[in-house]
Amino acid sequence: MVDVILRLIDPNTLSRLRSMSIEQLVLAFESGRLSEERPAGDPRFHRSFSVDIEGDFLEWADKSNGELDAEASLILCDWSSVAEWRCWDGRLFLYVEPLLEERFEDADVFFNPDVWQRLAVELSSKDRESYSESVILDWMKRREDLGDTLNPDEDPRILPTMESHRSLTESLFDFIELSKEDGLILLIGREYLHAEDWSLDGVTLSEVVA
Repeated sequence: MVDVILRLIDPNTLSRLRSMSIEQLVLAFESGRLSEERPAGDPRFHRSFSVDIEGDFLEWADKSNGELDAEASLILCDWSSVAEWRCWDGRLFLYVEPLLEERFEDADVFFNPDVWQRLAVELSSKDRESYSESVILDWMKRREDLGDTLNPDEDPRILPTMESHRSLTESLFDFIELSKEDGLILLIGREYLHAEDWSLDGVTLSEVVA
């Protein structure tokens, strides 16, 4: 399994960066001048360190053909992010299906922004604890249906897995709540996915740079 990655992007910051030439961006990142202009990150969530993103962009610029492509745009999106949430794609079925009362055939559905919009609507009538608890109860029911044990004495992974589900669902709830703030847009991708296939506000980065 690989991670599905969700990031919340400040579009004003991204637009400002994309309006600059590669030469201007290189000078700004090399000097650290842009550090004060990066949007404040939400302390509840991870996001890439500024110095790492600066290095990624400068490395890209060394091999660029003089135009901002999807790879560069993904780096600039990372700079413009305020929060990141990620988890194994296989676990997302557990976290999304029960609330939407729907069964999905494969993990590609999680690249559809509509799924996250629908999830946000459903979560608006819940609190983080009740959402997390409902996911755990559904997970336990699925294990029972498969004939798997729920006895920690028989499977020592039961309790750690349960706590992992609790932590991830509570942070997903907080992430979805944060996504409702005015102006933020959703970037969706996954590990090892080509930059041009990441989705920004429902549009692939290949379309963004076209």
